[in-house]
Amino acid sequence: MSSRPDTSVSLVQLAGALAIGTIAVLMVGVQPILLGALVEAGHVSLEGVGIVAMAEIIMLGLGVVLGDTLLPVARLRLITILAALCAAALDLLTLQAVGDGGMAAVRAGAGLAEGVLIWGTTGVIVRTAQPARIGGVFFVLQTIAQALLGLALANAIIPRWGWPGGFAALGLLALLPCLLAFVQPARLSPLAPPAISGFRWSAATLQPLAVVFLQLAALGSFWAYLEPLGQAVGLDARAAQTLVAAVLVMQVVGGIVAALAVRRLPLVPTLVFCSMALAAVTATVHQLPAGGVRSFSIACAAFGFVWLFMLPFHIGLAFRADPSGRLAGLVPAAQLLGSALGPLTASFMVEGNDASAVPLLSVAFAMAAATLALLTRTRRGAQPVRILP
Repeated sequence: MSSRPDTSVSLVQLAGALAIGTIAVLMVGVQPILLGALVEAGHVSLEGVGIVAMAEIIMLGLGVVLGDTLLPVARLRLITILAALCAAALDLLTLQAVGDGGMAAVRAGAGLAEGVLIWGTTGVIVRTAQPARIGGVFFVLQTIAQALLGLALANAIIPRWGWPGGFAALGLLALLPCLLAFVQPARLSPLAPPAISGFRWSAATLQPLAVVFLQLAALGSFWAYLEPLGQAVGLDARAAQTLVAAVLVMQVVGGIVAALAVRRLPLVPTLVFCSMALAAVTATVHQLPAGGVRSFSIACAAFGFVWLFMLPFHIGLAFRADPSGRLAGLVPAAQLLGSALGPLTASFMVEGNDASAVPLLSVAFAMAAATLALLTRTRRGAQPVRILP
């Protein structure tokens, strides 16, 4: 058995798998809208919003890990259908949840089901001939779908049907993977076992996941507090919303550029550069005086570009440490956990409405990621940097 992933996935099967994964992460992109509507309606407290959001994202990551550890790749179609039904049922059960604890429990369950769906999509991606490039396409599709759903929620669904309409729409969308399961591969071929691939858990194999975790923690901590940071330099609510939309556009641009360039750029230097760019952007924001709206907007645009630009390189970094693809399958889990625990750490640095210290935390996360990325290069010695297995 070869240590290289099977690359026999057809274009139609790949499209089905990417669509399933895109639907699975819709809630991550529209959380601010739906949770904000819950707060406004009095169903969740302002203090509880962070708990609800973090519970779902953490369980998303754990769903990927549990899928990789426990679920049989030969039953991908059945697993996809069951996970989609569970996600849809929990989206509808959200309409009956009461209080911060009840809402957090229901959304955590939904996150677990969504994580299993992402596990299936990632399993397909790592078995393609160009996993890093396909990963870049997947990240762009996620962002576009989340932006479109966000527009529909904000301008049509919630104004007419309120927050219950939002979660009902999410539940209906979650049923689509039941149909798409018959488009994606029915099963996944097993990856090479450690005895053949040579994979084993060690500091060297954990380092890529740690780099991914730290970079997403840097992103997540800054993104979670972008609005109060913007208000501190003089943005009003409407300007802040416009800026968020602009950042999403720059994310799409960054993802498209990365999908085209991921095979041409050196892996570790690119990730180190991205970390340094994140550190520079967030350090700049920390030093901005009141009234520095233009500089803040430019910094956020650069932040959005780097965000999606660097994500495909995470898959390449994982393949570099483990050509069998086993480690690459855990990249989404590291990304999700980093994006959840980054804001949690940042919350301890916020005093009232003052989030001015948060960019410094992002700087620290980004610099730590750059250091670890350089160490992965040192461990590999003079071996060439490759994106593809």
